[in-house]
Amino acid sequence: MLLAIDVGNTNIVMALCEGDRILHRWRIATDAHRTSDEYGVWLHQLMGMEGIERSSVTSAIIASVVPQTLFNLRGLARKYFSVEPLVAGAPGFDYGLPIHLPNPAEVGADRLVNAVGAHAEHAGDLVIVDFGTATTFDIVSAEGAYEGGVIAPGINLSMDALYRAAARLPRIAVEPPAQGLGVIGKGTVHAMQSGVFWGYVGLIEGLLARIASEIGRDAKVIATGGLAPLFARHSDAIDQVDPDLTIKGLIRLEAANR
Repeated sequence: MLLAIDVGNTNIVMALCEGDRILHRWRIATDAHRTSDEYGVWLHQLMGMEGIERSSVTSAIIASVVPQTLFNLRGLARKYFSVEPLVAGAPGFDYGLPIHLPNPAEVGADRLVNAVGAHAEHAGDLVIVDFGTATTFDIVSAEGAYEGGVIAPGINLSMDALYRAAARLPRIAVEPPAQGLGVIGKGTVHAMQSGVFWGYVGLIEGLLARIASEIGRDAKVIATGGLAPLFARHSDAIDQVDPDLTIKGLIRLEAANR
């Protein structure tokens, strides 16, 4: 059984996989100071609730955009599962796809892992929209080459900035205005919901239109990340939602690099 670990700026997803199947997935807040023992206790309890023995884990792979977490996550794999984990982006690691950038090392591991997962499952040119702490747009050619991308502030970052900078504005949830309410706000909360949500839909659709114009051909748009289903319901620009895209990419990369 494979332990696949996806470390984002906000959350860490740990998944147990067998072959191409994702059997279980769990989420924990990212904390660079959390020790390997803390990870071990947390994960062991969750596995125990599902009746899974630690000895079932025979391999591990990590993709992290928070380098400070790697030491303790490696320690988790070694101490609690007796396996040496693969680390995406480490020396000798092969993503198996051309990276058409002047400095490939600048690209976050999660974005390249997403590119691998998406190309393996979808034909043609692709744009991957990942709704995380930042919202990223990554372009993968039909031949499987990573062509570059766009990084925008995530919607929660934008909302936090608005709340912190404007003393009289409340903190609101990420959601469109209630059904029947238009774009023009009839109160502060309505106005904020409209500006934040529909403004972000405009950002997504505007960037996707510019990307399509620049590459000069149609591309399938795959969305992933926690808020992907919400925005996909309110925008025709998103073709498909795949919440497990990063884990799927890690499964394939572990098999290729084992």
